[in-house]
Amino acid sequence: MQIGFIGYGEAAYEMSYGLHQEGLKKIVAYDPMWDDAQMKSLIEERANRASVKLLPTIQEVVQHANILIVAVPADKAYGVSQTIAPYLNKGTLYIDVSASTPDIKKMIAQEIEQVESNFVDVAMMGSLPVHKHKVPILASGKGTDEFIRLMSTYNMNIEKASEVAGDASATKLIRSIYMKGVSVLLIEMLEAAHHFNVEDIVTESIFETMSNKDFKEIMNRLVTGTSIHSKRRAVELQGTLDILDAANINSAMTKAAKEKLDLITSHDLRDKFNGENPKSWQKVIEALKNV
Repeated sequence: MQIGFIGYGEAAYEMSYGLHQEGLKKIVAYDPMWDDAQMKSLIEERANRASVKLLPTIQEVVQHANILIVAVPADKAYGVSQTIAPYLNKGTLYIDVSASTPDIKKMIAQEIEQVESNFVDVAMMGSLPVHKHKVPILASGKGTDEFIRLMSTYNMNIEKASEVAGDASATKLIRSIYMKGVSVLLIEMLEAAHHFNVEDIVTESIFETMSNKDFKEIMNRLVTGTSIHSKRRAVELQGTLDILDAANINSAMTKAAKEKLDLITSHDLRDKFNGENPKSWQKVIEALKNV
């Protein structure tokens, strides 16, 4: 088995370094920036550390590898697949680890499967510098089972989402609504708490609220409660906006939250649920979908 990387940036380097430590010796790579005066030394230094052999063309990497890991920017992923497809051998495993959208992943899968190679959509769900090749991976597409079979030997941490290309990427991108959103929401809250010199009180109160129950229970309570109390909560957030504006603190996240609450209020969920919290968050989402 030989692995080839198309694109040898940080993601490819961290994965290849970890795989080499696991005993995988035959790794080759191509990076278009290898000819760049500024990037050449970094690419070569990383390749040397990971014992990766750099090759001058995509075609040579494809010819040498039966597992191809394509680690290019999201806006390049489809174009790169079109370039690679004519060189692919039948049965080559094509692993796309870019942050492309589900639609792009489906388009790439069509390109790859037309030449009888197997496609895997990979979403990396953790930090590569921390975990290297053991980073939690969610995978989908027709080649996923083979990917798991081949790479579990090297202690890769792969979970199958489905046989459908794009499902893994969709999961990661949707998860980002929370993961990225909550981090900047916390920053906005902490900016305000610091301004008013109430950091300890605010954070301890949040810790207590969020630690008393497990996340599923908290999520269900917050969503079902909002379906009934969205109007009152929007009014309360307007008060928050007033003090943030007066303190000259950027309130983008709070404004967005109030707008969403106003939208939910316009759907009259309080009346639909007869003023009582529904039992599950799923009922709220279904009610919003059916408006």
